[in-house]
Formats: sequence, C-alpha cells, structure tokens
Amino acid sequence: MSDFKEYSVLCHEELKDLLRTLAVIPAPSHHEDKRVAFVKAWMEANGGENIFVDYAKNVIWPYHVTADNDLVVVMAHTDLVFSEDVPLDLREENGRFYCPGISDDTARLAQLMLAARYFIKNALTPKCGVLFVANSCEEGLGNLKGSRAIVDTYGDRIKDFITFDGDLGGCCSRAVGSDRYKVTVETEGGHSYGNFGNRNAIRVMASLIETLYSVKVPEKDGSRTTYNVGGISGGTSVNTIAQSCEMLYEYRSDDLECMENMRNMFKKVIAAYEATGVKITVDLLGERPCSGKVDPARHQALIDRVKKCYAALGYETHLHAGSTDANYPLFKGIPAVCVGSTKSGGAHTVGEWCDIESLKPGLEFMMSLIATYFEM
Repeated sequence: MSDFKEYSVLCHEELKDLLRTLAVIPAPSHHEDKRVAFVKAWMEANGGENIFVDYAKNVIWPYHVTADNDLVVVMAHTDLVFSEDVPLDLREENGRFYCPGISDDTARLAQLMLAARYFIKNALTPKCGVLFVANSCEEGLGNLKGSRAIVDTYGDRIKDFITFDGDLGGCCSRAVGSDRYKVTVETEGGHSYGNFGNRNAIRVMASLIETLYSVKVPEKDGSRTTYNVGGISGGTSVNTIAQSCEMLYEYRSDDLECMENMRNMFKKVIAAYEATGVKITVDLLGERPCSGKVDPARHQALIDRVKKCYAALGYETHLHAGSTDANYPLFKGIPAVCVGSTKSGGAHTVGEWCDIESLKPGLEFMMSLIATYFEM
C-alpha cells in the first residue's frame, strides 16, 4: 500500500497535466474518436503492447491475456454526456478543476491510465489476465455499447468486472435497468375552426400520458421501480388542430420481474390507444438491463475486496443501486461493481468539478484494488 501512496504523490503533477489534456478533448457518446486516439497513443508511449481499439471504440490494453485464461476487467469510460457544441472550458479554482465532464469520467480515466502503467512498467505478475479498458458509450443513449462489447467478446472468461465512476466510498453493486422510448401520435388534424371535432394529437398524447401516470408500479421487497415522461413536443400553431405530437418516456427498475411487468404494461396501454384508430409509433431509444442471476458468494467476494481497500484508506463503503457500465455484466451473471475514486460534484452540468487533492487517495485506492488480482 505504501508503494501506491508514494506513486500517487510522485505522479500527482503528471496526473494533473494528463487530466488537463484529456478534459478538453471532446468525446460525446458514439463520437469519442479524438479521445480514443489520444488514449491509445499515450498507452503505447508508456510501455503498452498489443493495444487495440475494438468495434465499439474501446481502447483495450491486455496484460497477460492468453487465448483462454480467466480475466478481470478494469475500466473507465471515455465518453461525455455533453455534445460537441458544449465548450470544454477548463479552469482551476479553490483546489478544484472545473470543466464539463471533468469528473464523469475524465478524472477516473486519467487515474486508470497511470495505474495501468505502474503495473505494466514494474512487470508485476497477475493471477489471471487483466484487461485495462478505456471504454466507450456509457452515457445516455450510448446504451453501454462499450461495456456490452467487452462482455460479449470475452464472456464467461470474465470472473470479475470493475468500472471506475463515482466518488470515493461509493460502490454500485446493483444494476438499475431502463427502457427509453420516443412515442409519436398522429391524427388527421386540421383547421381549429373549419375542422373542429377532428382528433388532436396533443389531446390524445395528454390522455396517453395521464393513463401511463395512473399506473401503479410493481412492488417487490428490496426493489424499486419508477417511470417518467421527460419531454413533449408537437403542434403547429394556435389555430391548428395538431396532427403530430411526440413524447419521451422511460421506466426503470432494479428487478428483472418488475422490468418485465412495466414492459408489458406499456405495450398494453399503447395497444389500447391504437385500437381507437390513432396511429402511434414507438421507437426504442435506449435499453439498459438490470441485474441477472449472479452467484451471491462470488459477488460478495468482489464487494468485500472493495470494502477492504476503501477501509485501508479510512473510507466507509456505501453500497447502492445505479445505472452504470456494471449493468450488462451483472445482467449476464458476472460479478461486477462500479466504484468511485475522486471527490466531485455538479455531474452532467457545465459547472462540474473535481477536487484536485482527492486524485491522490483515489489513485491509491484504484491501484490497491487492482493489486488484489496480482501476485504481490
């Protein structure tokens, strides 16, 4: 542990410089190419061998990976929730870095790059193969494309899956699944006076939303289910009976059965409105699975690793449910956690910040957790 603390102190200025560089490289989900190119080049310049970018734009740094050995995955995501037109203006103030995406997940990505370099440059021997991954498409409608690609490629060979995202002490061990839709209602519409009596798409949509909001969510001990309409648009003018109206709708749950109940409810409501002769189009925008059947003993062993490493640095572990890159491996039955390694705030806002001093204990924690898979 002392070596990791010393390393985190010695490379602190380098980590800050790396973070300053990464933070201003745009990386919207599905368009992480510039950041991917930088990360790959940096890894190669810092001793990495056989580094490659897969079909999902994951930068993968395999270490002691053979054709069939067991694997542990450690990752941090490259993408940002912000689009290309949001300025990535970085400033340093009162011991903090401020920049959109600075903590989610740029700081942890920079930490992971330096952590991976330590293990590889010191030629440390792992107990199994290790995949260091800078993964794509964690945010929003990225739909966990990077995480899915890793799990689909390496499958049952993955014994543990660790993704770094969040604050020190946090450990997401349960996956909250979600289905996200765009629903479009179309009617004949017409002139507000001349065609009065024609069906109004806005009125139909309002009724549809009211019906969805009258639904009682499934209740199951230890689980939580929610739903939300997050946007609505349509119509042409005040004197036009609207021909079209759209809404964005999602439901979430941390339980597979509850998710299926919500899915069936949604289909039945849509079918009922279609039966009235209204044209309704449903587009699935995003789908994130919740936890599947994970061996409880193996999953607890992974959680215990996290707790032990946090405790060694004086942090209490806070277990919680969430929607992260751990969702897909958990759905596939692979023990997985999403753990934090910085102190931060303002996530998904232009005022996002990362505490600079927290980078040191965060890197130390990250390295100590990874080290549990090495002969040390």
